Amino acid sequence: MGFHVDSELPLAGQAAIVTGASSGIGAGIAKGLAEAGARVMVNYHSDAEGALEVVGEIRNAGGEAVAAQANVGSEEEVRAMFSRAIEHWGTVDILVNNAGVQKDAPFVDMSLHDWNLVLSVNLTGPFLCAREAVRAFLRHEKPEHCRSRGKIIFISSVHEIIPWSGRVNYAASKGGLSMLMKSLAQEVGEHKIRVNSIAPGAIKTPINKEAWETPEARKKLLKLIPYDRIGDPEDIARVAVWLASDESDYIHGATLVVDGGMTLYPGFAAEG
Repeated sequence: MGFHVDSELPLAGQAAIVTGASSGIGAGIAKGLAEAGARVMVNYHSDAEGALEVVGEIRNAGGEAVAAQANVGSEEEVRAMFSRAIEHWGTVDILVNNAGVQKDAPFVDMSLHDWNLVLSVNLTGPFLCAREAVRAFLRHEKPEHCRSRGKIIFISSVHEIIPWSGRVNYAASKGGLSMLMKSLAQEVGEHKIRVNSIAPGAIKTPINKEAWETPEARKKLLKLIPYDRIGDPEDIARVAVWLASDESDYIHGATLVVDGGMTLYPGFAAEG
């Protein structure tokens, strides 16, 4: 990073909450929003060290950030997190619903616990956070520093489109997230609240390290990506910053797929 926050930055004066921001895509987005001028609350569930590291990087680069522990699947903890953000900054302008988990298993072996856990974090969590964000947005008039009253960005996955054997809980949560985003966008657009999603493909994060860290795994994964490279968290962060800025003010209820072409089903290139 390495930046100086000033009024020329696209998100200057705005306050953001990024869930699941202690590592990976969430950390990249938190740092990207801060670099664009936003004050950022870095949410984490259990990785306090990672969250504090992200906060430290933002502060060392001249930005403003705080860490906030909360389980996004808990209504009480989500409310407390938003209360803290509003108490700290007076408002919330941007919510990035990024927190997510995977608990993979063959369908016949998948436990109800792992089904419920993934749905709780990946779908109920975004519902709870978005509900608190909308409530916060509706309590204030449209800010002078941006064209919309508030912005919500859901971090979904290409698996809201592509079925994923052995991970039906994850794919179902992301399919549900797609309709949550669209239905919410339809409902709150009249209040000048913008709601969109980003659907990443294969991104280099700790959660999927085994899929790209060895030459063999990397070669196998690249067969699924026509653009022939694996994404970085910064690829998603740049899109999130743009979606949170006035430059995308007429984008509403849309999912931006950031996947190097994975949803082009490259297996059909030779077999179609």
